[in-house]
Amino acid sequence: MHCLIAIPSYNRAVGLRAAIAAALDQSHPDLVVVVVDDGSTDDTRQVCDAFAADPRFVAIHLARNVGTARAKNVALALLPFEAVTFHDSDDLPDRDKLIRQARVLARKDLVADPCLPWPPLQPAGARAEIELVLTGHRHVGADGSETRIARALSLVDDFFPNLQFNTGPLGDWVLINSGLIRRTALARMGGYADLVEEDRELRNRLLMHGSNVWLIPDPLLTKFESADSLTVRADTGYRSERRLRDRELVWSRVAEWRRSGTAPSEPIDLADVEIDRIVGTAPLEVAADLPMTDATRCQLRALLERLVGERQGQAA
Repeated sequence: MHCLIAIPSYNRAVGLRAAIAAALDQSHPDLVVVVVDDGSTDDTRQVCDAFAADPRFVAIHLARNVGTARAKNVALALLPFEAVTFHDSDDLPDRDKLIRQARVLARKDLVADPCLPWPPLQPAGARAEIELVLTGHRHVGADGSETRIARALSLVDDFFPNLQFNTGPLGDWVLINSGLIRRTALARMGGYADLVEEDRELRNRLLMHGSNVWLIPDPLLTKFESADSLTVRADTGYRSERRLRDRELVWSRVAEWRRSGTAPSEPIDLADVEIDRIVGTAPLEVAADLPMTDATRCQLRALLERLVGERQGQAA
């Protein structure tokens, strides 16, 4: 299974080198690692250049900062993959994280057991294909404290908040970000919404679209919190006005799904995104099967034609 590890990064050069090295060191034999540099002004370019000779690596440097959600969509729109996972720019995955996730996606022995109410998600008794494989992780706080995160009930907190009492501290959430997502799920429901709660919204949309989910409870990734992490900063932290607005949108989509039984799709919209530079030899292509706006498709094709030509000219 051809897997993509995508690392969006903005001014996080200090931890980025170790994150790229750990991603490329995964034991899974068929992978590409892409860094989407979201308009960084630090040494991110130099860090990426150090990996340019690895045929499994590519860096896409955006001309300006567009935010994490849209940087993730750049990776979805331009890299071929059968399954994709996103790592933060200082995440350190265990060496077997990706292969353990890919093995679950590859399983053919799972069945929608008729003792459960499967319709209308899928026919009871039919073979069940996993579309999202999550894992536990280790969370290292800014104060150095370490917490193991693997609380399965956190996956449905926006659907069943009444199940969340006495289940753990605020922030004890299994993260969609480092899950391995099958491409077919994204082809059905689209990419990331332009929110700081983009992972939460995508997780809910996967559930509403009926994706089968598997959780590996073992902590297979170490995540680090710092003073400038999005979940800590005053303008984007858990209690910030921006996150509160995003949550209202997330919850309104769940409420509409309850009323209508229909789940939204999120076409990728990158029509105003500019790519300044591409480093590496991993292949790029504009996705034909993922929902995106017509303007986005035209813009990305034009950018690729120019930038890939420049990259080939530099190699010659």
